[in-house]
Amino acid sequence: MTIFVTIVHVFVCAFLVLVILLQQGRGGGMGAAFGGASQQVFGGAGAGNFLTKLTEAAAFTFMFTSLLLAGLASQRGPSKYEEAAKVIYAGPATPSAAPSASAPPAPAPLIPNLPNVPTSEPAPPPPAGSAPAVPVPAPAPSGAAPVGSH
Repeated sequence: MTIFVTIVHVFVCAFLVLVILLQQGRGGGMGAAFGGASQQVFGGAGAGNFLTKLTEAAAFTFMFTSLLLAGLASQRGPSKYEEAAKVIYAGPATPSAAPSASAPPAPAPLIPNLPNVPTSEPAPPPPAGSAPAVPVPAPAPSGAAPVGSH
C-alpha cells in the first residue's frame, strides 16, 4: 500500500510541476514556448480554465497522498535507524554488569604515537643509540610544602 501511494505521489508531483509550468503567467511562461497555440489546442475558451482545473485536481491529489503517506508512516513502528540511534545514545535496553567476552576491542587512536596525546598503547621504546630521555619531575601534591621551604 505504501509503495503504491508513494509511486502515485511522485507521478502527481511531476505532473503538477509540468502543469504549473504550462500555464501562462505574467511573463508568458512555458505556454508561449508552444507558439502561442494554446487557444487552438485547448479550445476556444483558452488554456486558462482547463489548466486551472487540472492544477487544482493535481494539487488536491498531491496533498491527499502527502497526508496519506504521513499517516501510513506514523502507524509503523520505529525504523531501524531510530532503533540504532536509541542504542547508540541511550545504551542497550538491558544493561549488563560485565562486558561480554564477544565485545569488540577498543578502537585504535586515529593518530598513533603522537606526543602529548594519550593512547591506549604504551609509547614504543626509543631507538638504540639515542640520548636518554630527561625525566620530568612529577607535580607536588596540592597540600604538600615545596621542597626547600620551611
